[in-house]
Amino acid sequence: MANLKSLAKDTAIYGLSSIFGRFLNYLLVPLYTATMAASSGAYGVITNVYSYTALLLVLLTFGMETTFFRFANKEGESPMRVYSTTLLMVGGVGLLFVAAVLVFLKPLSAWMGYADHPQYVATMFTCVAIDAFQSIPFAYLRYQRKALKFAALKLLFIVPNILLNLLYFVGVPWLYGHASTQPLVEAFYHGEVDFAWAFYINLFCTASVTFFFRRELTGFRYVFDGRLARRMWRYSWPILVLGIAGILNQVADKILFRFIAPHAGREVDVQLGIYGAAVKIAMIMTLITQAFRYAYEPFVFNKSRDRDSKETYALAMKYFLIFTLLAFLCVMGYLDVLKFIIAPDYWEGLTVTPIVMVAGILLGVYFNLSLWYKLIDRTVYGVWFSLAGCAVLIAVNVIFIPRYSYMACAWGGVAGYGTATLLSYFVGQRLYPIDYPLRSMGVYVLLTAFFYGLMCCVPADWPLLARLGVNTVLIGLFVAHMVHYDFPLSGLPVVGKYFKRMGFR
Repeated sequence: MANLKSLAKDTAIYGLSSIFGRFLNYLLVPLYTATMAASSGAYGVITNVYSYTALLLVLLTFGMETTFFRFANKEGESPMRVYSTTLLMVGGVGLLFVAAVLVFLKPLSAWMGYADHPQYVATMFTCVAIDAFQSIPFAYLRYQRKALKFAALKLLFIVPNILLNLLYFVGVPWLYGHASTQPLVEAFYHGEVDFAWAFYINLFCTASVTFFFRRELTGFRYVFDGRLARRMWRYSWPILVLGIAGILNQVADKILFRFIAPHAGREVDVQLGIYGAAVKIAMIMTLITQAFRYAYEPFVFNKSRDRDSKETYALAMKYFLIFTLLAFLCVMGYLDVLKFIIAPDYWEGLTVTPIVMVAGILLGVYFNLSLWYKLIDRTVYGVWFSLAGCAVLIAVNVIFIPRYSYMACAWGGVAGYGTATLLSYFVGQRLYPIDYPLRSMGVYVLLTAFFYGLMCCVPADWPLLARLGVNTVLIGLFVAHMVHYDFPLSGLPVVGKYFKRMGFR
């Protein structure tokens, strides 16, 4: 029991720190869109460059976080030898990568479309190499069960990053606007913000965290075990393939867009920035899925020995779908308020928000379905499903972006995740059949589609409060259906007994 309590505490710390961190970073979206006009294309550049860094982070860690855990806990292996070898492998690859970027900076920047601004590429690619190296000390903290230090160092990057962004994008213009303080900032500010400072600040904060790993990077003898490294690579390469497929599903559209969009010059970045900002509003679905994942993965393996495990998995899928559909209705129902998260000149991209949220729901369902190949140790299926979904996503983007611009990006996500979800479901039903309550789940999907359709029928010229009132009633009807059929009030913890006394089911 003590071990389970400790596991639950650590899971909560890791999960909450990650989700809270992503939420804090989310706060940069209104800051950037408010200070970077859509017509400047600046936010499009940020969206594009960060998409490259997300892909590179997977490549530069090449599955070694998971591999470290596997080998450090393997009988007969020296944990410190494994850790040392892992550090040298990831650190060595990172150094070679940075050296190659600096040597080929001009042609690389030109290929990416930043020939006039190679500093964007140099700054963020150096940053991602440091981030990849830090992933191993972070993994070591998890191995040592130092959850609090793990969370503290994660926040140590995020909080200064936000504060420095506020200082530059808000504080510096204010100082420049006053004669008494203008000399303090005119050395690096001349009346207009330079969005490249978002990259410089990121590099500074990322590099600063490294100094707090002194205990994790010193006090032991560095040893590189070649045989161990080869065995670790054989274990990690399928994880790398799966990671590449997974991250491409998230960023391929934003990378491809600059190469095949039906726009010229700065307009490419303008449209990509509008799309990137609109997608951020749908981030709530990612946060829900992330929170569910931290709780669900330990639960799955802990429950696998129980006789009723399959019934539990089926219900978990149903409840996940219900809550994500409710989140969809809430976001779409209050979009007239939530849209103020981004600046008004980005609002034209809000047409993609419901589509991207549907893609997020499909991603969550796919994650739920993925439990079967993990339980029977056939994770190679996850590689094939993710690759198939990625191939469909890329195909949709390549074929349709030239005609439909960023709308094709949004639908590409639905097609890609939908493909992976269907493949996982049908293959899983053959190899590890689970009787999901498809009829009940289908009712919720149809109900959501119906209520969303009614929301779309509310006239746009109605007063804001009237539109929100109608949407609130529709959301309330969805919740009433939930309570009546699946979440009786009398069954709620703590307050359930009071509802039962009042006569509620």
